[in-house]
Amino acid sequence: MVDRGTDWGRWQSLTPESHEASAGTRKRYRIGFDIGGTFTDFALHDSQTGELHVWKRLSTNTDPSVGALAGIDDLLGLVGGSMDEVGQVVHGTTIGANIVIERKGAVTALLVTDGFRDLLIMQRPARYSTYDLWFDKHEPLIPRHHVVPVRERMAYDGTVVRELDETDLRSSLEELRAAGIEAVAVSLLHSYAANDHETRVGKLVSELLPEASTSLSHEVAPITGEYERTSTTVVNAYIQPAFRRYLDSLERALAERGFTGQVFINQGNGGLTTPAEVVHLPIRALESGPAAGVSMAAWIGRAHGRGDLVAFDMGGTTAKACLIEDGEPKMERVFDVDQTLMRVGTGLPVVTPSVDLIEIGAGGGSIARVGLGIIEVGPESAGAEPGPICYGRGGTRPTVTDANVVLGYLNPDFFLGGRMSLDVDGAREAIAAQVGAPLGLDAGEAAWGVHEAVTANMEHAIRAVSIERGRDPRDLTLVALGGAGPTHAARLARNLGIGEVIFPAAAGIASAVGLLQAAPRVDLIRTFVSPVDEPGMVRLGSELAELDAAVNQLLDNVTPGAERSITYRADMQYAGQGHVVEVEIPRCPAGELAGALRERFDTDYAAMYGYRYPDAQAQITSITVAGSAAPAAFELPPNAATGARARDESRRVYFPELSGYVRCAVHRRDDLPTGTQVEGPAVIEDGQCAILLLPGDTATVDGHRNVLARIGRNSDPAAGDLTTGTTTGRD
Repeated sequence: MVDRGTDWGRWQSLTPESHEASAGTRKRYRIGFDIGGTFTDFALHDSQTGELHVWKRLSTNTDPSVGALAGIDDLLGLVGGSMDEVGQVVHGTTIGANIVIERKGAVTALLVTDGFRDLLIMQRPARYSTYDLWFDKHEPLIPRHHVVPVRERMAYDGTVVRELDETDLRSSLEELRAAGIEAVAVSLLHSYAANDHETRVGKLVSELLPEASTSLSHEVAPITGEYERTSTTVVNAYIQPAFRRYLDSLERALAERGFTGQVFINQGNGGLTTPAEVVHLPIRALESGPAAGVSMAAWIGRAHGRGDLVAFDMGGTTAKACLIEDGEPKMERVFDVDQTLMRVGTGLPVVTPSVDLIEIGAGGGSIARVGLGIIEVGPESAGAEPGPICYGRGGTRPTVTDANVVLGYLNPDFFLGGRMSLDVDGAREAIAAQVGAPLGLDAGEAAWGVHEAVTANMEHAIRAVSIERGRDPRDLTLVALGGAGPTHAARLARNLGIGEVIFPAAAGIASAVGLLQAAPRVDLIRTFVSPVDEPGMVRLGSELAELDAAVNQLLDNVTPGAERSITYRADMQYAGQGHVVEVEIPRCPAGELAGALRERFDTDYAAMYGYRYPDAQAQITSITVAGSAAPAAFELPPNAATGARARDESRRVYFPELSGYVRCAVHRRDDLPTGTQVEGPAVIEDGQCAILLLPGDTATVDGHRNVLARIGRNSDPAAGDLTTGTTTGRD
């Protein structure tokens, strides 16, 4: 690996002013960084000059903060700045999910109502792989001998059925202390309706196990569904000590470097919060990095007048897809951590508002192999250590990145802007031996097979977030993100019939840039069961007022006094049904609320299912209050290219529609002025990623270095010169 220390990410910003919501942001610099499984991405905004600098380096899997701090040092060294000039550090991470997946969390105990000791083992009765004879459910995070039954019982309406036996509980807690328990999850039956018993249990845990962290289900997930509520509380307790150590270490290391500003953590809902809130409820940050990428995609789409999008983010370890409608990402209440073979419903359920992502094991580091006579890719990844073979760091198994460099899609001398050289010969030899030889293919054909196989996997993910959500992908625009996403996006779009792809400037570090435009956000959920009638609406108003006050208090902890917006939503169903429809609660006089809410529910239900039941009773099952503050002022920098540095470059690139390798035009994105049109086949590369345009595709560079591509059809004759690609200047 060669590190040349090249500054490939300096641009001029349109908005030099900094955000005035807090003293920390009035300093010169804001830094966003996202730690992924293979790379850690960085973005720095200079509020005085308006410049934006970006950086990328390999993650340090043994201690992610080591690579993160080194990258921040690199970035400040690049601009000649110091840590005491940094007002904000905004962090996105998947450390929580990695702790669960790798089973490296705290030694945790679970306290449950007597009679529910096997809840984590039983899980749900659904069988997610009907014909898989070897399929099995996840092993619980907590072994059965650390699950303690508590003698107590609450009814569904909060009345006491059996008083809490504190004497017996004290004896059990003494045994847990002797066992070296580091964290305790408490999930008693119906605690969402009345938390008296759970609160008393929490106090006893704090008294007898003062060193252990405690998670109470009525604070973590105050909802019905005992398994989901318990699973969420267990995950929160399991990752809490590690999260606390990690964030404490990070803040301490930043302070030692002279940092006196604010640290914010991105959440799974795409909004920012404080480290203290994340330490209390780390489940809210389980998918914080990917959520920042989705926020970036929605932001880019709105800037181009596109509200209906698919965000496609392919990094080094996984690929993520998310549907965006009317400029807003789809949200979900429950998501799975550590899915089996990336199948929905097979992981550990966590109840917390998050962007509705589908994640599959298809990244640049995904390992390729031959099984049953076909090429298989992922979900196992080479990660950052040792990484793909072409990294030259000891990897021995071929990956998607190895295939892409063999196909000519990646420039081995310009990876990471020239800071890292790729070993093409090593990648070619491994693919030929491990993938090509068993199938009778040469290295190019085998590499194309790997590329095609991983693209097919991602095609299924995008169909899941579009077609399975009632949307035709042909009506959507694809936004390509991540270090590997732009290389696969045009082929993916063509296979799905998507006609337009947006390749944002800084697409390869989209999550880091997305962190700089993220806004503080809080989502609070509460079980609230009521018919839609006048008495119910009175109770609803009281519950909403209580949640509204809590949301505003939490926002004040992040940005005191900042302008904000609050929305109210309810999960509703016809009485007797099991599935719900989320409905926005209308703002109207109290006497009109029942009728307005019922009408909105009937309308939304009919829009989803095609019919309504006007004579059936409607009821609310839960309510959500979401609040967000204004984001910091930030825009992508303008395109300063004049075309004076344009290079006449080409290399051999593989296109199956052209029968193999052809000489293909290669462009540097930084050299292309606003209005430049590029016709495929062509490669447009920068220091973060490589955009691959297929024969028949036409791309235009906009005023902020975003590339907008019109995608040809598989059956169309290719446009332009198919062997070299063509470029035209400004319109």
